[in-house]
Amino acid sequence: MVFPLIGFPGLNLTGGTIKLAQQNYGEHYKVVKALADEFKPDAIFPLMDLSVEANALGRLTVFPKKESATVVKDEFSMDELKSFENINIAYDTRLHGYVETMKMMSIGLPKDILRGAYVSGPYTLTALIMGADEAAILTIMNPELLMQVCEVATEKILEYVRLLVASGAQMICVLEPSAVMLGPEQFKQFSADYVGRIVNSLRYSDVAVIYHVCGNSMHLIETMCSSGVDALSLDSSDMGIDLPLAAYKVPDSVIIIGNISPTKNLLRGNPHDIESDVQELLDQMKSFPNYILSSGCDLPQETPVENIHAFMNAGRKYKLQ
Repeated sequence: MVFPLIGFPGLNLTGGTIKLAQQNYGEHYKVVKALADEFKPDAIFPLMDLSVEANALGRLTVFPKKESATVVKDEFSMDELKSFENINIAYDTRLHGYVETMKMMSIGLPKDILRGAYVSGPYTLTALIMGADEAAILTIMNPELLMQVCEVATEKILEYVRLLVASGAQMICVLEPSAVMLGPEQFKQFSADYVGRIVNSLRYSDVAVIYHVCGNSMHLIETMCSSGVDALSLDSSDMGIDLPLAAYKVPDSVIIIGNISPTKNLLRGNPHDIESDVQELLDQMKSFPNYILSSGCDLPQETPVENIHAFMNAGRKYKLQ
């Protein structure tokens, strides 16, 4: 399989904007469909958006025209947790839009392209709810209090996961960028154990769960695997990831996905540079049958179309060797 994490470059194919796509599921689907038609990847996701669940819980969110929606740090008190428990996020208009996008992907995309969906990770959603600094401090000063927020965050993520799966999602990618700063024990306590609940909720389905942690997660590889996920999506080497070394730490039953840099040659280089990058990485990973070629993270909107084609062609040509 070959699938870069493409989303935002599709806006250049449709002429739309991030704001429009993230708030209009018909336009969002047009972007995904344009990417599927142009590149024919083996799997595809909607636009990456870490604000969906936090916005659905009423957290202050801004919507720039040409950038992803962002959750702005706001006042938070533990008294708000009870109100969060009573919010039915299924009725949130933006979250509903992502669910409808998934329905359209399920109906309209070729059946040989796997359809994935992103959700926020438990710790990342907690950090968006209460503030990243506050969450980090509580990991040491008051872990029991932090776990209360993680519990509610996980329940809301599970509600979202159920909606996405019912709409046709075949893969759920849990985005946990905020947790990269944690040590292994804290990561297990505030992220992996909760991700394990997501995995267990899908145990008797055909839906795969992917764990994606941005940045250098080398110290977390084994802990990520302990959650029971089907796959790890790892960032690029310029972020500190040694993919072959990471693969040695991963059981054969767990798939490794990654990790061509989205901001180096894919963005700034030429097709020849990308062919070389892909060839080198695939040579390094050829002894790992549980490896899938992808990018280390989501590609910037400015990524040239010809570079994405070069990525796809190089990966598929290698498979035929």
